[in-house]
Amino acid sequence: MNKDLDKALKEKFLCQTKFTQDIEDLVKHNDDLNYIDAIVHYCDDNKIELESVGKLISKPLKEKIKAEAIELNFLKRTSRARLPL
Repeated sequence: MNKDLDKALKEKFLCQTKFTQDIEDLVKHNDDLNYIDAIVHYCDDNKIELESVGKLISKPLKEKIKAEAIELNFLKRTSRARLPL
């Protein structure tokens, strides 16, 4: 009974794991979508404001978005490696 309730709540309300899975599925099944475009597309389809999506993005998804943004020159390449002096 409790598992059925949890499953129904996850389907009804958007949580971080469901959001991440939906974005991963969009990117996997659409070769022309990258992660940034997939999030915008998902928000448009589900009438979600982009400003409210920040708390739904998981850490692995953030890393993929960051790598994609660096590749697209939206972010500067940074090197955290420093030589000990």
